[in-house]
Amino acid sequence: MAFLEVQNFRKRFGDNEVLKGISFSLEKGEVLAIIGSSGGGKTTLLRCLNFLETPDEGTLSVGGEVLFDAAEKRAYTDAQIREKRLHFGLVFQQFNLFPQYTVYKNIALAQTLLAKRALRQKKEDLRAVCRIADKAERRRLKAESKDILTMLREEREQRIAARTEELLARVGLSEKRDAYPFELSGGQQQRVAIARALALEPDILCFDEPTSALDPELTGEVLKVIKGLKSSDSTMVVVTHEMGFARSVADRVLFIADGVIEEEGTPEEVFDDPKSEKTRAFLRKSLEDVFA
Repeated sequence: MAFLEVQNFRKRFGDNEVLKGISFSLEKGEVLAIIGSSGGGKTTLLRCLNFLETPDEGTLSVGGEVLFDAAEKRAYTDAQIREKRLHFGLVFQQFNLFPQYTVYKNIALAQTLLAKRALRQKKEDLRAVCRIADKAERRRLKAESKDILTMLREEREQRIAARTEELLARVGLSEKRDAYPFELSGGQQQRVAIARALALEPDILCFDEPTSALDPELTGEVLKVIKGLKSSDSTMVVVTHEMGFARSVADRVLFIADGVIEEEGTPEEVFDDPKSEKTRAFLRKSLEDVFA
């Protein structure tokens, strides 16, 4: 069974059907590049994977677990959707960093919020135990609960600090930890966004045109970081207009046009021997743009 399985994703906005039955699978550790012209449905597909949009039809599974089934979508609570979203990390086109926070806090923020939520739940669990205990036992449990919560809080703070520093080093920005987004180049901001997406250790890391907002000279530094993330444990889905990057990094390539998968295969199959005329026309246009 594949690690990521998407079956028959359909998505409509009013009368406009953007996704028209998208199905594909991906093994753990593979990199999937999604290419195609603007308006073809690439970003909508990525937003559906990350639960930012809800498909009208279809199913989504990760690691053999069905995370989403459109036939049951009304049964999902907001809390369940938030939990399911943690399986995915998303790096946006426009960075979307919090301007009021430092680089360090931008990366640590989601970890901190998740830790606080876990501590609140632990506190509620301890209170529930206290409520059913007798008076003497209740006093003892209350005293112990404070120590337990303090210990957990300190452990999580240390873990968040260590994880954040590790990610800063991984994207080459340790010296920028106390800088604010406005003090960074576009490439540096996107590297912070990548570190932030990695912070919660998602099963699948998604990129939506990660270099489209960058000047050409800054594109290389971001692509280098993404290439460095490729490993047997890192499964990635990358929507990109960088054909050279898609060819060199991806294990699989999808060409999406008009809401359907027009062509799919290995980079060699798609780039060297495309079967679809639409694919051939798209690749010719991409080359013309490069050399224009």
